[in-house]
Amino acid sequence: MSGLLVAGTTSDAGKSLVAAALGRWLARRGVRVAPFKAQNMSNNSMVCADGAEIGRAQWLQARACRVEPEAAMNPVLLKPGSDRRSHVIALGKPFGTLEAGEFATGRTGLAQLAFEALRELRTRFDVVVCEGAGSPAEINLRAGDYVNMGLAREARLPVLVVGDIDRGGVFAAMYGTLALLDPEDQELIAGWVINKFRGDPALLKPGLDMLEERTGRPFYGVLPWLDGVWIDSEDALADAGWRRDRTRVSGRRPLRVAVVRFPRASNATDVDALAAEPGVEVTVTADPDVVAGADVVVLPGSRATVDDLRWLTERGLADVVRARAADGRPVLGICGGHQMLARRITDDVESGAGAVDGLGLLPTSVTFDAEKVLARPRGEWRGHPVQAYEIHHGKVVLEGSAEPFLDGWRHGSVWGTTWHGAFDNDGFRRAWLSAAAEQAGTTWAPAAGAKSFPLLREEMLDRLADAVEEHLDTRRLLELIERGAPAGP
Repeated sequence: MSGLLVAGTTSDAGKSLVAAALGRWLARRGVRVAPFKAQNMSNNSMVCADGAEIGRAQWLQARACRVEPEAAMNPVLLKPGSDRRSHVIALGKPFGTLEAGEFATGRTGLAQLAFEALRELRTRFDVVVCEGAGSPAEINLRAGDYVNMGLAREARLPVLVVGDIDRGGVFAAMYGTLALLDPEDQELIAGWVINKFRGDPALLKPGLDMLEERTGRPFYGVLPWLDGVWIDSEDALADAGWRRDRTRVSGRRPLRVAVVRFPRASNATDVDALAAEPGVEVTVTADPDVVAGADVVVLPGSRATVDDLRWLTERGLADVVRARAADGRPVLGICGGHQMLARRITDDVESGAGAVDGLGLLPTSVTFDAEKVLARPRGEWRGHPVQAYEIHHGKVVLEGSAEPFLDGWRHGSVWGTTWHGAFDNDGFRRAWLSAAAEQAGTTWAPAAGAKSFPLLREEMLDRLADAVEEHLDTRRLLELIERGAPAGP
């Protein structure tokens, strides 16, 4: 066996979850399978057991494949720090920056690194399920592409193109994707998958037949809309799934949590577990009135702490957060959000702003160091064990009196920690939510028999694999993986 590339007609067509679904489907068949994405652009990342940083989506896909996540599965990670600059993580470690003008042509060395990582993975696994980025028909970037058709051509991978029917225009998007490619790239397009369909698939048949006839490529199936598959999204603060899947506890008002929508939010998957907790209503917002009215406010991670703190002030949100703290209403800062709670921040690394005032809600100071901290810490809070991960340049130092809270501190109703992923720990999450609810003066309490968050993630992956088995032509898929793209349309 060998592998394939899952591409999409657009961003957010469902490539990441389809790749995860294929990984879990193959793993359940006893196949040694691994995920791969040559280059990911996301501020949602994870630290592997060996200290390497990779995109959160590839971490999830490795879990789907039932293998240990590693740097080779996402050899290049771009973390946008502004609209024109991204910080480059290569094989799990900081590598430098990439300017917007270099995006099309300045990545030759990164491409070779990615190709070598894929070659090495293929020596250790039966199948590697690769994920593309954006669309393979981004012809303005084709010259320097190594994650879509550039990767497919280098590794001779058949390409399965996923289209999101929920956006509309899926048949035109698929036909146009093929039409814009040059003949050598077209040869590797093996077929189509429609994703996120609601309704009777029979209604699609005339369109499926016509597209097969006009492109010479078969449909491999139509995947239905699945609720509850938003966990570990690649996109920052992808809260659409939270709105669909909230679970209310009968007879009780929900605990309302407002997560501030920073322009450069990072590792926003920290609050996925809060959104999954029964009776907790999570809203992502930049509205001062919503922040003021919530029971709990979360300042999430940020890839640009000083810039996002400035934005917080300009939007009037900083004053709202301070007023909440003065009233004894809970505020939680995570990583970059924790740094903002300090009295002062000295940043000569990330923003180059030097010394600036923080929100002044914790008796701490922050200094940014050139060396990034990547770690997988363990600890406990009020008897509840916590496993987490760290990704940061800022070092927070206590300068007064405060109660320890994980690696950070609590002062009154203000809580801060640098640890990501802490809320994935069920006991800790529910204990902290209970403490915050008490501070907020609400009656919320953990629901009896509520599911474990890690179990919800596993159930999501199995539901995705079930959808592959039920709705895709698995016999043809296996042939495609084993034999590669058919010769000619």
